[in-house]
Amino acid sequence: MNKVNSKQILITNDDGFDSPALLALIEALKPLAQIITVAPTLEKSACGHSLTLTKPLRFVEIEPNFYKLDDGTPTDCIFLALHKIYDKNKLPDLVISGINIGANMGEDITYSGTASGAMEAVLQGIPAIAISQNFSDDMKEKNGFDYELAMQSIKTLVEKIFEGTFPLAPRKFLNVNIPAVQPKESKGFKITKTGSRVYTNDADSHINPRGQEYFWIGLVNHQWRKTEGQMTDVQAVKNGYVSITPIHLDMTSHQDLKDLEQWI
Repeated sequence: MNKVNSKQILITNDDGFDSPALLALIEALKPLAQIITVAPTLEKSACGHSLTLTKPLRFVEIEPNFYKLDDGTPTDCIFLALHKIYDKNKLPDLVISGINIGANMGEDITYSGTASGAMEAVLQGIPAIAISQNFSDDMKEKNGFDYELAMQSIKTLVEKIFEGTFPLAPRKFLNVNIPAVQPKESKGFKITKTGSRVYTNDADSHINPRGQEYFWIGLVNHQWRKTEGQMTDVQAVKNGYVSITPIHLDMTSHQDLKDLEQWI
């Protein structure tokens, strides 16, 4: 077995199995490892870290080593792929979720299906990366975008991991956001912290033909709070850097433990 085939990568996304960004990710990583892809049948943006518990799920083989999960979330895809496709003694070396069509920065990662695919992987003990492509306001034809910088960036990171070790401890993953620029315009990698978005509650109310009210959740606010210290993912991407943020699953506010003990 050659060096490339000795490594295995499991890929998922939250934009659906036919996303051009998913296909770009597969193309970028094919020279580095054996690839198995399990992706949702439909777009699952903002589904968060959700498992489907109320209905059965079915693998549909699109081509060898490429499946859609009808109708699952990215978390379902990783959970069931590890259960069904892989031998428990030979799990993938790495899970990559993406390339998401749109950024996943700041607290948005709590909504993100892309980040949740990586989150499920590290819960199962497998190193993971979530990767997302930011778009500027003037990029109307997202499907026509070539994802070249994202492809180059993820290939560089995976090569570095395979040549050494994954840089984070267990139950942590890398959240990567790609700026809306071509490779020659990129300023390189920047290690960042998560930004802080100014959230609003935007939902449009409508009446259907039967006179029933329904709601359509609107676009999120694009404003971000100013922060001090380490550069944020938002600032990095805005300034042409590929943002790499370490994310951990321990959501405890450790600095408040002592104060809370005194309060209670």
